[in-house]
Amino acid sequence: MATKSRVLVVGSTGYIGKFIVEASVKYGHQTFALVRDSALSDPAKCPIIQKFKSIGVIVVSGDLFDHESLVKAIKQVDVVISTVGLNQLSDQDKLISAVKEAGNVKRFFPSEFGYDVENVHGVGPVKSIFESKVQIRRAVEAEGIPYTYVLSYCFNGFCVPSLGQLGVTAPPRDKVVIHGDGNPKAIFNTEEDIASFTIKAVDDPRTLNKILYIKPSENVLSINQLVALWENKIGIILHKTFVSEHQLLKNIQEAAYPLNLMLAFEYSIFVKGDHTNREIEASVGLEATSLYPDVKYTTVDEYLNQFV
Repeated sequence: MATKSRVLVVGSTGYIGKFIVEASVKYGHQTFALVRDSALSDPAKCPIIQKFKSIGVIVVSGDLFDHESLVKAIKQVDVVISTVGLNQLSDQDKLISAVKEAGNVKRFFPSEFGYDVENVHGVGPVKSIFESKVQIRRAVEAEGIPYTYVLSYCFNGFCVPSLGQLGVTAPPRDKVVIHGDGNPKAIFNTEEDIASFTIKAVDDPRTLNKILYIKPSENVLSINQLVALWENKIGIILHKTFVSEHQLLKNIQEAAYPLNLMLAFEYSIFVKGDHTNREIEASVGLEATSLYPDVKYTTVDEYLNQFV
């Protein structure tokens, strides 16, 4: 059996980064977590770092703005997975430079973990986010770095408990606001499943220089279907207020950050249907649940049960 690749996660203490690190260890990879020195004294980060150490993760000091530290960390591994947040997407050019200089990386996963940024309706503040991801894709390809782009769509932790409502942490039991007509379909995945599928792709030659689409058939739902699923579980019909596309665009223009950002994502995903506006082309990418049927993913139906 071939030796499993050594994996470095950049942005390891961030939202999705934590799950990627843990999945890497779970699937038997020697796992490295790049951590800024400042994180070692951050009360919010310390418990995460201690947990990493307790499961055998090798914590290495480094920073996107410290080229030497990046190259040193990268030379210890075979695969680099970036999970940096929205504000650092364009800074991945520094990571690309370090990967290129190190010269030993078999696969690079830039921080995608959203949806296909080359086929979207970007308005307001999300437009620059989409553009940054596209620019990083082109930079990776121009440097000839082997890559995989992972499209994970909605993180369940953000989208499902709220039923797509902004500022809500548990499924509402009285009323919901639905942008558009509620019919375009979106895709929902647990963070643990996203991490599992990502790590499964690390040493898979089929995903080399491809897009990995995580599109479980049972988790492709419209907001109307998601709300109906919840209504069936609690035996209550929610009052629904529909906001027109025109009004939503007006709201995006008038809102301050970060509300305008969240509304712009709602517009792209739930009004324009950007999660499901194209079929997967075999020459471009592959669907994760078909590639890895051994990964038992959590359905939205199952996920909602914890809130009943």
